[in-house]
Amino acid sequence: MSLAVAVLGLGEAGAALASDLAAQGVPVRGWDPVVKEVPSVAIVSSASEAVRGAEVVVSINSARVALEVARNLAPDLGPGQVFADFNTASPSLKESLHGVVAATGAEFVDVALMAPVPGRGLRTPALASGVGARRFAALFQPLGMPVTVVDERPGSAASRKLLRSVFMKGLAAVLLEGLAAAEKLGWAEWYKEEVAATLRESDGSLVERLITGSRKHAARRVHEMNAAAELLLAVEVPPRVSLAAAEVLRELAQGENAGRT
Repeated sequence: MSLAVAVLGLGEAGAALASDLAAQGVPVRGWDPVVKEVPSVAIVSSASEAVRGAEVVVSINSARVALEVARNLAPDLGPGQVFADFNTASPSLKESLHGVVAATGAEFVDVALMAPVPGRGLRTPALASGVGARRFAALFQPLGMPVTVVDERPGSAASRKLLRSVFMKGLAAVLLEGLAAAEKLGWAEWYKEEVAATLRESDGSLVERLITGSRKHAARRVHEMNAAAELLLAVEVPPRVSLAAAEVLRELAQGENAGRT
């Protein structure tokens, strides 16, 4: 196979992707400042060495160092290469990365992994945006990666993932807040079963019901969430998410009342 890939960052996700690529016969050179061994992957001594001759460069380290990595590699990048940034980062950072990469003649692609990589590897669903998105998809889809091209704007894929994170991480936060109180009351198993049953029974209408119900009954639900916050305080659980929910509902109620005047 003519495709050669450099993987910069061999943590849990990077190592899984690199191993899966190698298992399909793709020549993979990997680099990581700490990890020195990944099955079937040639580990090289520097990021620059990994990038030379690679058609696709996968940067999957962390948002904190993503721009530094791209800037350091700029002298080694050039036309014909695709630089794929897999890091979960802000749209503005993705735009900065695009600027660095575009100046080298390489094509930038913002890749957002939409599910945990462990257990999926190369089969992890991904969104892609940026000038190199279509080429990246054309190269990686035949290898088994479900890549959906969003558009050609750097940051579009990242923005969609972050919007999803508002829900997923917010859901986790509220779930844990309720669980902490349920454990204090000795009702942890009941609580987990109740939440699981609610999610299982949804027929697809739950999202719309949550949106329309919150808007329609906002005023009443402010009092409900304040009461829930009192319960949590009574068992010494900080009601951070519950009070935030009450504030959102209060704003919805005020907007509804303003619309009636």
